[in-house]
Amino acid sequence: MNEIQRVQQVLSGNTSAFAHFVESYQDMAITIAYRICGNMQDAEDVVQESFVKAFRNLHSFRAESKFSTWLYRIVYNTAVTSTKSQMWLTTREATIEDGLQVGTNSLEKEIEDIEREEIVADVMQKIPKGDALLLTLYYMEDNPIKEIAKITGLNESNVKVKLFRARKLFGEIAVSHYGLQITGS
Repeated sequence: MNEIQRVQQVLSGNTSAFAHFVESYQDMAITIAYRICGNMQDAEDVVQESFVKAFRNLHSFRAESKFSTWLYRIVYNTAVTSTKSQMWLTTREATIEDGLQVGTNSLEKEIEDIEREEIVADVMQKIPKGDALLLTLYYMEDNPIKEIAKITGLNESNVKVKLFRARKLFGEIAVSHYGLQITGS
């Protein structure tokens, strides 16, 4: 069943069908909100409020873009409104999130993976919130530039420029703090 059919189910009175959207998109919604809010409790509140807004306004979803894009735009707007943050100017100091999951690779590979994730999380905390959000949407969620523009309200060329600058800043911080060499940027 595709997303438009699920939307129609919810609009027809099967409200439990909305659970599909919560299950499918809550992790990335929390990631987006966390990048903007800076702490998990506020991010969870923003996501909960966003899902309520999405449910109440589901009739306004026009399927001109993916459902996830529409929802992430609601999350983005709710988080920005909630924090009243200046997305592209504010920087934060690092706090590394706990709970990294260890795979089934060799112990050495597992340690390298954990260190890499911690370094990425640390660097993402050091760059401006908006830059971290763009990198998350592009690299972790695999959203194309066009979808990121719809989510953030920026135009496509602005997303490209900000993404380029965010990659560059990420690389500079990774090199200066960890001595890493970033390839492909």
